[in-house]
Amino acid sequence: MKFSRGLAALIFIIFFQNIVLADEYLYKDEVLHNPNFRITINKLGKELFDKTDIKLILVSIKQFKGYKNIFEYEKDLIKKFDKPTILLTFSELDKKVDIYASDKSLYKYFDRNQVLSPAASPMQAFAIAVTNANSFSTFFAMLSDYGGTILPLIGLKAKEETLGKYTAALYNGYVDIAEQVAKSKGVTLEHEAGNSNKLTILALKIFFYGFIIYAIIQYVRRVIYRRQHPNEFK
Repeated sequence: MKFSRGLAALIFIIFFQNIVLADEYLYKDEVLHNPNFRITINKLGKELFDKTDIKLILVSIKQFKGYKNIFEYEKDLIKKFDKPTILLTFSELDKKVDIYASDKSLYKYFDRNQVLSPAASPMQAFAIAVTNANSFSTFFAMLSDYGGTILPLIGLKAKEETLGKYTAALYNGYVDIAEQVAKSKGVTLEHEAGNSNKLTILALKIFFYGFIIYAIIQYVRRVIYRRQHPNEFK
């Protein structure tokens, strides 16, 4: 049987695709479609795996159809990976973000609650606690829940830069987890967060601090005015 060039090319393509897929750390991307983002995530993911033997997989999907919730989707998806794996999953239409590890022991390498916190700063956590807590225990629990690197950015209002907002938020979260895992393992990553990423988080914190300070000033002014003009509020 003759070994044709066409058959050889087909085998090469299949083999090459398997190699590429094996190094894919942006496993699914139904939302972002950003080539530079894919390259960056794959470089960081590969470096983290090479140094820690832990896979950090990013998944961005439109919707987890056929599953009760994002947890069930992740539980099924993670079966595809034979190495210790951490999934960072974003479902756009379901408006859900989650982190799921293939083994409970992996959670000791990073702070899942901190990464997924809806508050980026202590002041934002205070604002959320004041407006949402229905008991003292809930208030103090919300007060200590801050440092989020994904949800605060996703929650920002954006008219035209929705995809940019998603990209920044997922990048922040991915880098946050990767750096925490690397630190826990005693290694340093070369492809870590750049200055632009850190400035984004800083700007976000300044925005929320400014908002809270403005609200406090307005409240104090209102109290002073009510004391100076008591007859207007009888």
